[in-house]
Amino acid sequence: MPVVTIEALPQLLQGSMTLAGLDLGEKTIGVAVSDRGLSFAHPRPVILRKKFTADAEALLKLLASEQTGAIVIGLPVNMDGSEGPRVQATRAFVRNMQRLTDLPFAYWDERLSTVAAERTLIEMDFSREKRKGKIDSAAAAFILQGVLDRLQALGESEAGAWPE
Repeated sequence: MPVVTIEALPQLLQGSMTLAGLDLGEKTIGVAVSDRGLSFAHPRPVILRKKFTADAEALLKLLASEQTGAIVIGLPVNMDGSEGPRVQATRAFVRNMQRLTDLPFAYWDERLSTVAAERTLIEMDFSREKRKGKIDSAAAAFILQGVLDRLQALGESEAGAWPE
């Protein structure tokens, strides 16, 4: 399935499907999954990257077990909005994954998601060593929560719930 917009996600999530968020790192893939009501992002253990085939297999197995209907992946654009090598690598990852799954992908601007995730882990008093193992999944949860909040706002605006 092609890459879709965030706004198209609600129509693609049938029944009690979940939405997954990914933070693609060089050494790990951070994963978070929504609840069935699409309200909260829950971090999952990171996937340690090896080779693409093994990474994809582990990811697809996890997503199947979570009954995921779509995937949001953080797009690491530069602070000035330009796209560098990390954006190209993320787009290549999505292109390669699209050959293996029918799940739709959507991109989400992830600027500062890792910084925000690290601040949250520091506030929770995680040691530097513990943060290292959780940062990518925390960033994935931060990305996914941003999307869930956006979908909630879209739903409210369609229902006319915005205050005048």
